[in-house]
Amino acid sequence: MNAFRKVILAATCVGSLMVVAAAPALAQTTLRAVMHSDLKILDPIWTTAYIVRNHGYMIYDTLLAQDEKGAVKPQMVEKYEAAADGKGYTFTLRDGLLWHDGKPVTSEDCIASIKRWAVKDSLGQKMMSFVDSIDAVDAKTFTIKLKEPTGLVLLGLSKPSSNVPFMMPKRVAETDPNKQIEDFTGSGPFVFVKDEWKPGDKTVYVKFDKYKPRAEPASGLAGGKVAKVDRIEWRAISDAQQAVNALQKGEIDYIEQPSHDLLGTLKKDTNISIVEVPQIKAQYVFRPNHLHKPFDNPKVRQALWYAFNQEDFLMATIGDENYIKACKALFVCDSPFGTTKGTDAILTSNAKKAQELLKEAGYDGTPVLLMHSTDLKVLTNLAPVAKSLMEKAGFKVDMQSMDWQTLVARRAKKDPPSAGGWNAFLTAWITADVMNPVSAAYVNSGCDKASFGWPCDPEMEKLRDEFARSTDLAKQKEIAEAVQKRNIEITAMIPVGEYITPIAVRKNVKGLLMAPVPVHWNIEVTK
Repeated sequence: MNAFRKVILAATCVGSLMVVAAAPALAQTTLRAVMHSDLKILDPIWTTAYIVRNHGYMIYDTLLAQDEKGAVKPQMVEKYEAAADGKGYTFTLRDGLLWHDGKPVTSEDCIASIKRWAVKDSLGQKMMSFVDSIDAVDAKTFTIKLKEPTGLVLLGLSKPSSNVPFMMPKRVAETDPNKQIEDFTGSGPFVFVKDEWKPGDKTVYVKFDKYKPRAEPASGLAGGKVAKVDRIEWRAISDAQQAVNALQKGEIDYIEQPSHDLLGTLKKDTNISIVEVPQIKAQYVFRPNHLHKPFDNPKVRQALWYAFNQEDFLMATIGDENYIKACKALFVCDSPFGTTKGTDAILTSNAKKAQELLKEAGYDGTPVLLMHSTDLKVLTNLAPVAKSLMEKAGFKVDMQSMDWQTLVARRAKKDPPSAGGWNAFLTAWITADVMNPVSAAYVNSGCDKASFGWPCDPEMEKLRDEFARSTDLAKQKEIAEAVQKRNIEITAMIPVGEYITPIAVRKNVKGLLMAPVPVHWNIEVTK
């Protein structure tokens, strides 16, 4: 583990008319990329899945954005002003913002988009608890009035990862947040070509030639989003070796997450560059469902803390000590709120202790329906490790295998496991998503308002409220430590290790940005 490279921060309805308006008929340059997953869901507010977030960054834009250093910058807005009493903001949109159908972006569009995002997002929910009203002043100006001062407005509207507050036309943003949108009109630098979208094969985007980038140089997710290629194709290649072969042959240009066990091969190829992005680091997470047996019992959930150890998960998935780190901190090691205080006894694979807790809890052998993602190499071996460790601790486990997009759709269901629901799954969050008690979606314990898994704990929500109100770093650290302690008690989530994954590109691909999200503006593909 000591070889781990310390890094901070993690990481459709467009008709033919839109496409004609968006790009030349014949693309001159094309970027061919293999992303970490196939794209089957298209609503980045409905789901937190990273491939859908990545899709969102292609076609939508944000009001604010964070630069390479994490500083909040204007993006769609020209300027914003805070009220003298700290109880509000005025936002003014910049000139030239257009939807892909040619209509201007308005304040009403942005207000509707903020409201829809805030229903689904953990940080958005907490932000809105401070909001008194959001009102349009005119077509380009709107205000957010607060009940009391908070720093969550700028933090929320610049949120870099899932769920991202992407702006959508009002008619789209008024879709029920719990239903997927069917109109994919954005205002971002690329247009989604629905007619060429073939799940399991490819996803296509073309340059939006009426997009007006900011004048500043691109930095992180902020600055000028200059589309330097005419066409982008996401190729669905789930086999890691096949993707590497295609990269080496020049059939593709970019692999978002090359398999760690193939990096050695790629590093020997003089035509390939391995790019490590400091902002991309991720945390593996086990997520139990609090609604159904057996994890509706907190003591049963607590047994998991003793059943698991992080090293087994990390070696089974990544296997290279240069890219992994065992870290029991809820809010990630090497971060402002990362602490391992109170974690010495847990995550040590103490099967005996886990068995004792299950006995005290009266566990009756109810099977745990554990969803197993099979098509994302970085996740594939997580569930089998969890199954093995849980069975040693006395759990009965029904591991059901499926592709990631099927898992993403199924985890949104509240039905009992016997009726198509689930008990547990494992995933990963980039550091930018789990840096503090407010932004970490799986810490949200707001019952029906919480993310899938639906933990319900008033004490946790009180702590998160206190964190949101505090402006003192020392006090925030104290609260974050209390949140970590409470999470161990209620088991909203279990961190099972940290890892980093570099990007692999052909050397004729230039301009990758140092950002917690893989974005494709600023990228050039030279001859």
